[in-house]
Amino acid sequence: MRIAGVIIAGGRSSRMGREKALAMLGGKALLSRVIERIGPQVTAVVVNANGDASRFAAFGLSVIADRHLDIGTPLAGLHAALSFARDEGFDEVLTVPSDAPFLPRDLTPRLAEARSTAAIATSGGQQHFLTGLWSHRLLEELEVAIHDAGLVRVKDWAKSCGASVVDWPDEAYDPFFNVNTPEELAEAQRIMVEFNP
Repeated sequence: MRIAGVIIAGGRSSRMGREKALAMLGGKALLSRVIERIGPQVTAVVVNANGDASRFAAFGLSVIADRHLDIGTPLAGLHAALSFARDEGFDEVLTVPSDAPFLPRDLTPRLAEARSTAAIATSGGQQHFLTGLWSHRLLEELEVAIHDAGLVRVKDWAKSCGASVVDWPDEAYDPFFNVNTPEELAEAQRIMVEFNP
Protein backbone atom coordinates (compact mmCIF):
# COMPACT_ATOMS: atom_id res chain seq x y z
CA MET A 1 0.00 0.00 0.00
CA ARG A 2 1.61 3.26 -1.16
CA ILE A 3 0.43 6.31 0.76
CA ALA A 4 1.23 9.89 -0.24
CA GLY A 5 1.37 12.37 2.61
CA VAL A 6 0.25 15.74 1.30
CA ILE A 7 0.71 18.79 3.52
CA ILE A 8 -1.82 21.45 2.54
CA ALA A 9 -0.09 24.83 2.75
CA GLY A 10 -2.28 26.86 0.46
CA GLY A 11 -3.89 29.25 2.92
CA ARG A 12 -3.35 33.00 2.85
CA SER A 13 -2.11 33.11 6.48
CA SER A 14 -3.81 36.49 6.85
CA ARG A 15 -4.34 36.15 10.61
CA MET A 16 -0.70 35.22 11.17
CA GLY A 17 0.62 38.11 9.11
CA ARG A 18 3.18 35.81 7.42
CA GLU A 19 3.21 32.33 5.95
CA LYS A 20 2.15 29.97 8.73
CA ALA A 21 4.06 26.97 7.44
CA LEU A 22 7.34 28.86 7.85
CA ALA A 23 6.60 30.25 11.33
CA MET A 24 9.09 29.01 13.92
CA LEU A 25 8.11 26.88 16.90
CA GLY A 26 10.83 25.71 19.26
CA GLY A 27 13.54 26.42 16.71
CA LYS A 28 11.82 24.60 13.84
CA ALA A 29 9.38 25.71 11.18
CA LEU A 30 5.82 24.45 11.65
CA LEU A 31 6.18 22.69 8.33
CA SER A 32 9.24 20.81 9.60
CA ARG A 33 7.28 19.60 12.61
CA VAL A 34 4.44 18.37 10.41
CA ILE A 35 6.91 16.55 8.15
CA GLU A 36 8.49 14.86 11.17
CA ARG A 37 5.08 13.74 12.41
CA ILE A 38 3.72 12.21 9.21
CA GLY A 39 6.92 11.22 7.40
CA PRO A 40 7.26 7.82 9.12
CA GLN A 41 3.59 7.08 8.47
CA VAL A 42 3.56 7.45 4.68
CA THR A 43 5.51 6.39 1.61
CA ALA A 44 6.38 9.93 0.51
CA VAL A 45 5.62 13.51 1.57
CA VAL A 46 4.86 16.46 -0.71
CA VAL A 47 3.64 20.00 -0.10
CA ASN A 48 0.54 21.44 -1.75
CA ALA A 49 0.94 25.19 -2.27
CA ASN A 50 0.50 27.80 -4.96
CA GLY A 51 2.89 30.57 -5.94
CA ASP A 52 6.67 30.44 -5.85
CA ALA A 53 7.61 26.88 -4.87
CA SER A 54 11.20 27.90 -4.10
CA ARG A 55 10.14 29.22 -0.69
CA PHE A 56 9.91 25.57 0.38
CA ALA A 57 13.23 24.52 -1.18
CA ALA A 58 14.94 24.11 2.20
CA PHE A 59 12.57 21.25 3.08
CA GLY A 60 13.64 19.12 0.12
CA LEU A 61 10.11 18.16 -0.88
CA SER A 62 8.23 18.33 -4.14
CA VAL A 63 5.58 21.04 -4.28
CA ILE A 64 2.30 20.45 -6.11
CA ALA A 65 0.00 23.33 -7.02
CA ASP A 66 -3.79 23.42 -7.08
CA ARG A 67 -5.35 22.49 -10.39
CA HIS A 68 -8.65 24.20 -9.52
CA LEU A 69 -7.53 27.77 -8.91
CA ASP A 70 -11.16 28.91 -9.07
CA ILE A 71 -12.19 27.16 -5.84
CA GLY A 72 -10.09 29.11 -3.33
CA THR A 73 -10.62 26.65 -0.44
CA PRO A 74 -8.67 23.65 0.91
CA LEU A 75 -10.86 21.43 -1.29
CA ALA A 76 -8.61 22.52 -4.17
CA GLY A 77 -5.66 21.14 -2.21
CA LEU A 78 -7.42 17.83 -1.64
CA HIS A 79 -8.20 17.64 -5.34
CA ALA A 80 -4.55 18.34 -6.17
CA ALA A 81 -3.48 15.65 -3.68
CA LEU A 82 -5.76 13.02 -5.19
CA SER A 83 -4.64 13.99 -8.70
CA PHE A 84 -1.01 13.62 -7.63
CA ALA A 85 -1.74 10.20 -6.13
CA ARG A 86 -3.39 9.00 -9.32
CA ASP A 87 -0.61 10.31 -11.54
CA GLU A 88 2.20 8.93 -9.37
CA GLY A 89 0.69 5.54 -8.56
CA PHE A 90 -0.21 6.00 -4.89
CA ASP A 91 -3.11 4.04 -3.44
CA GLU A 92 -4.07 6.46 -0.66
CA VAL A 93 -3.53 10.08 0.31
CA LEU A 94 -3.08 11.38 3.83
CA THR A 95 -3.89 15.10 3.90
CA VAL A 96 -2.91 17.32 6.81
CA PRO A 97 -2.67 21.09 7.28
CA SER A 98 0.73 22.75 7.46
CA ASP A 99 -0.04 24.47 10.77
CA ALA A 100 -0.71 21.45 13.03
CA PRO A 101 2.58 20.66 14.80
CA PHE A 102 1.29 17.99 17.21
CA LEU A 103 -0.32 15.51 14.82
CA PRO A 104 -0.68 11.98 16.26
CA ARG A 105 2.09 9.53 15.46
CA ASP A 106 -0.59 6.87 14.87
CA LEU A 107 -2.66 9.05 12.52
CA THR A 108 -2.36 6.98 9.34
CA PRO A 109 -2.87 3.50 10.82
CA ARG A 110 -5.90 4.54 12.87
CA LEU A 111 -7.53 6.29 9.93
CA ALA A 112 -6.75 3.32 7.68
CA GLU A 113 -8.33 0.91 10.14
CA ALA A 114 -11.58 2.88 10.20
CA ARG A 115 -12.23 3.83 6.62
CA SER A 116 -13.49 2.16 3.49
CA THR A 117 -12.62 4.93 1.05
CA ALA A 118 -12.15 7.92 3.40
CA ALA A 119 -11.73 8.77 7.07
CA ILE A 120 -11.21 12.05 8.92
CA ALA A 121 -9.95 12.86 12.41
CA THR A 122 -11.91 14.35 15.27
CA SER A 123 -11.05 15.54 18.78
CA GLY A 124 -12.94 17.37 21.48
CA GLY A 125 -16.15 17.10 19.50
CA GLN A 126 -14.64 18.90 16.50
CA GLN A 127 -14.14 17.26 13.14
CA HIS A 128 -10.91 18.06 11.33
CA PHE A 129 -12.01 17.71 7.75
CA LEU A 130 -8.63 18.37 6.14
CA THR A 131 -6.89 15.76 8.30
CA GLY A 132 -7.95 12.63 6.49
CA LEU A 133 -7.04 9.51 4.59
CA TRP A 134 -8.55 9.27 1.13
CA SER A 135 -8.52 6.59 -1.54
CA HIS A 136 -7.22 7.81 -4.90
CA ARG A 137 -10.32 6.20 -6.38
CA LEU A 138 -12.34 9.13 -5.05
CA LEU A 139 -10.82 11.54 -7.55
CA GLU A 140 -13.40 11.05 -10.30
CA GLU A 141 -16.26 11.41 -7.82
CA LEU A 142 -14.71 14.58 -6.41
CA GLU A 143 -14.29 16.09 -9.86
CA VAL A 144 -17.98 15.45 -10.59
CA ALA A 145 -18.93 17.07 -7.27
CA ILE A 146 -16.82 20.13 -8.08
CA HIS A 147 -17.96 20.54 -11.69
CA ASP A 148 -21.60 19.48 -11.47
CA ALA A 149 -22.60 20.28 -7.89
CA GLY A 150 -20.36 23.31 -7.36
CA LEU A 151 -18.82 21.76 -4.24
CA VAL A 152 -16.23 24.00 -2.54
CA ARG A 153 -15.95 22.85 1.10
CA VAL A 154 -14.00 19.86 2.40
CA LYS A 155 -16.69 19.51 5.08
CA ASP A 156 -19.35 18.91 2.44
CA TRP A 157 -17.10 16.54 0.52
CA ALA A 158 -16.37 14.44 3.62
CA LYS A 159 -20.10 14.07 4.18
CA SER A 160 -20.79 13.39 0.51
CA CYS A 161 -18.24 10.58 0.23
CA GLY A 162 -19.27 9.00 3.55
CA ALA A 163 -15.98 9.54 5.36
CA SER A 164 -15.61 7.63 8.61
CA VAL A 165 -14.70 9.61 11.73
CA VAL A 166 -11.90 8.62 14.12
CA ASP A 167 -11.67 10.27 17.53
CA TRP A 168 -8.52 11.18 19.46
CA PRO A 169 -8.42 12.30 23.11
CA ASP A 170 -7.57 15.91 23.87
CA GLU A 171 -7.31 15.92 27.67
CA ALA A 172 -3.76 17.28 27.93
CA TYR A 173 -3.70 19.12 24.60
CA ASP A 174 -5.46 18.80 21.28
CA PRO A 175 -3.25 16.78 18.89
CA PHE A 176 -4.88 18.68 16.03
CA PHE A 177 -4.21 22.12 17.51
CA ASN A 178 -3.51 24.43 14.62
CA VAL A 179 -1.67 27.72 14.58
CA ASN A 180 -3.46 30.58 12.82
CA THR A 181 -2.40 33.62 14.88
CA PRO A 182 0.64 34.82 16.84
CA GLU A 183 -1.33 34.10 20.01
CA GLU A 184 -1.88 30.50 18.95
CA LEU A 185 1.81 30.20 18.14
CA ALA A 186 2.54 31.28 21.71
CA GLU A 187 0.05 28.69 22.98
CA ALA A 188 1.76 26.02 20.88
CA GLN A 189 5.05 26.99 22.52
CA ARG A 190 3.43 26.59 25.94
CA ILE A 191 2.15 23.13 24.98
CA MET A 192 5.63 22.12 23.88
CA VAL A 193 7.21 23.27 27.14
CA GLU A 194 4.57 21.68 29.36
CA PHE A 195 3.87 18.40 27.58
CA ASN A 196 6.85 17.79 25.25
CA PRO A 197 4.54 16.21 22.66
